[in-house]
Amino acid sequence: MVIDASKNELAAITAAVIDALAAGEVVVIPTDTVYGLACDPFSQTAVDRLFALKQRPEGVPIAVLVGSLGQARELVDTNQRFESLAEQHWPGGLTLIADMRRDVAARSPKIGLNNTLGVRWSSHVLLTAIASAFGPVAATSANLHGAPTIVDPADAVAVFGTDVATIVDGGILENEASTVVDTTTHPVRVLRQGEVRVD
Repeated sequence: MVIDASKNELAAITAAVIDALAAGEVVVIPTDTVYGLACDPFSQTAVDRLFALKQRPEGVPIAVLVGSLGQARELVDTNQRFESLAEQHWPGGLTLIADMRRDVAARSPKIGLNNTLGVRWSSHVLLTAIASAFGPVAATSANLHGAPTIVDPADAVAVFGTDVATIVDGGILENEASTVVDTTTHPVRVLRQGEVRVD
């Protein structure tokens, strides 16, 4: 199902996406950066399906989108470096890697890597609404592994079609992918320079 965001109310789109996530489905949603493949991070079946759809090798981590800094703190053990960058750049195009909380690692062993997890609070109103109502959402760029990121919803339909439950058409996106920063090291390491510039 393709939902045109320009023709539907935010509440209706949010409800449709949450219904799909709750059913263990994978969805394609617009973000403040590029289109993303998303699912319930605590449904192993859904996470496995996301990996399969993306053709992503085992061991390549999946980040989690949150609806607040408080939600991020429930997933990872933050430190001063994490908190400082989050306060400066969230919500926005910055993914922060931190040590995953033990209970989270036990519930969803495939979303992180080596007991760390990338988390991001997107500035996109839809994602904030979804994460606030549903909870954290596992997400990765909506493209096949190694292929260019998708910014046009028509490309998302062409690649994933009916293999996903819902595709939200949010128009053509013109931003870069998120910047990824590892806050477990001192000083922090920029693993990918994207929309947010971090020196």
